[in-house]
Amino acid sequence: MEVIVTTGATQLGQAAGAAAGILIRNAIAENGTANIILATGTSQFETLNQLVSEPGLDWSKVVMFHLDEYMGLPVTSKASFRKYLKERFIEKVPALKAAYLINGENDAEKECMRLGELITQHPVDVALVGIGENGHLAFNDPPADFDTLWPYIIVELDEACRKQQLGEGWFDTLDDVPTQAVSMSIKQILRSKHIICSVPDERKATAVKNSLEQPVSNLYPASILQLHPGCTYFLDTASAATLSGTPVTQI
Repeated sequence: MEVIVTTGATQLGQAAGAAAGILIRNAIAENGTANIILATGTSQFETLNQLVSEPGLDWSKVVMFHLDEYMGLPVTSKASFRKYLKERFIEKVPALKAAYLINGENDAEKECMRLGELITQHPVDVALVGIGENGHLAFNDPPADFDTLWPYIIVELDEACRKQQLGEGWFDTLDDVPTQAVSMSIKQILRSKHIICSVPDERKATAVKNSLEQPVSNLYPASILQLHPGCTYFLDTASAATLSGTPVTQI
């Protein structure tokens, strides 16, 4: 695991997006295709901005999977992660080989089965993820299920997670934030060959410290990334501010 610290969110996104571009190009060169996972939320704005502008990427050879989505939320909602990925990624790159989005309006169990069957046929080369203020990875809130083998699962969203979504401006009131979601599971995320974890902002500092400096525990879901040999954290000075013993590379 490597931890890279930049001066700000823009620099973080540029570094993370460029790193993702290199890994995607390498996967295409080695395998003729690249299977990727994309996260959403404010932490991914700059990373995706950089990724869509990366030169020399043959997007027609890229298959994209989606980390998580609220249950029951229409794609027209400003908080829809399908809408987010369509506007911030899919519509900004040439046609992908395939894009598998989570439809939170479908029957959730059937949607988990559909996506699970698809992703098992596409070993993931690069996963772009973030960490929630409560330490969640995807929508796996604490205590996260570290054991399920299902690629996609139905999860309950805790109050801290829902308050974060409200605080980021995706919803008008806490009651508007759904209480359930379809999420990629922890084990499925860890099956990725490479993981790029982008985490800007001082409000994530405690979660970052817990993820990197606490023992691996489902009470700190993102701490599981300590066990992944191909994980690189991209932080800014604000999100890295409380780290005390973690070796970092500053750029």
